[in-house]
Amino acid sequence: MTADVWLPIPADEIEGLPEGPNYRFWNGEPDFPADPADCAYYVVPYMKPSDVGVRPLPRMTSVEVVQTLSAGIDHVQPGLKHLRPGVRLCNARGVHEASTAELTLTLILASLRGIPDFVRAQDRGAWLGGFRPALADKTVLIVGYGSIGAAIEDRLAPFELARVARVARSARTTARGPVHPLTDLPALLPEADVVVLSTPLTDTTRGLVDGVFLARMKDGALLVNVARGPVVDTKALLAEVESGRITAALDVTDPEPLPADHPLWRAPGVLVTPHVGGPTSAFMPRAKRLLADQLTRFVNREPLRNVILTTGA
Repeated sequence: MTADVWLPIPADEIEGLPEGPNYRFWNGEPDFPADPADCAYYVVPYMKPSDVGVRPLPRMTSVEVVQTLSAGIDHVQPGLKHLRPGVRLCNARGVHEASTAELTLTLILASLRGIPDFVRAQDRGAWLGGFRPALADKTVLIVGYGSIGAAIEDRLAPFELARVARVARSARTTARGPVHPLTDLPALLPEADVVVLSTPLTDTTRGLVDGVFLARMKDGALLVNVARGPVVDTKALLAEVESGRITAALDVTDPEPLPADHPLWRAPGVLVTPHVGGPTSAFMPRAKRLLADQLTRFVNREPLRNVILTTGA
């Protein structure tokens, strides 16, 4: 096999890559490393703007696989229309679960226990006491129960919760309990103290958290978004948090990056982190293992993992 493979990580830094392909390093630079028409396997640069990642796609006339290093694929979907039928799009399931689940727990605990207030008080040299809610005895609703949602529940397990409720696109049963369909949300939302969003961004989930959704959340509930910003209607969320009825912890926002003058920065009870759920020290080892495994399968013409869709299908 002599086709090109484009990688955003230098090939000599990835242990276990199969011999055969011509490995080309490209991480979104203005100049391409080779003719895109010769690329058979394209790994999209990680944490780059959508227009960067999709730029070579119109010229990739021989590409067979487009591989993201993110769990979501919405940033590459605009470029799929340029590809011939039969191209497989794979995501990075297995790479981000640990990091995103860790941040989710961080956001929940920091918000409930008032850590942002304590940090601000420390800056002033003020000893700020007070009574804060615990995570223990709370009901947590996870909306989007894929591998990341399951990893979040794994890390919630030691916290003596009253209940974890799970919601996905369709109902199923897991070892931890039932997963409810999206249609059950209206009944589940009023019972949840913490609502975690870990769903992919699709036509179904875009704007899912609108005024009606938020109005069904109980007074004092916490909304945590580690999914995608457009899953939440920002205007509707601002109305709720500015009233003080609910609080929010957001790793993703709409718009993103959040402009410096955006009211979400200063809204009461809102903790914002700048889309850092995935990029941690846990990312690179898992990304490298995924690429070595996937490319070995590709070279050996074995079934690939994490195939999300096939163009033209």
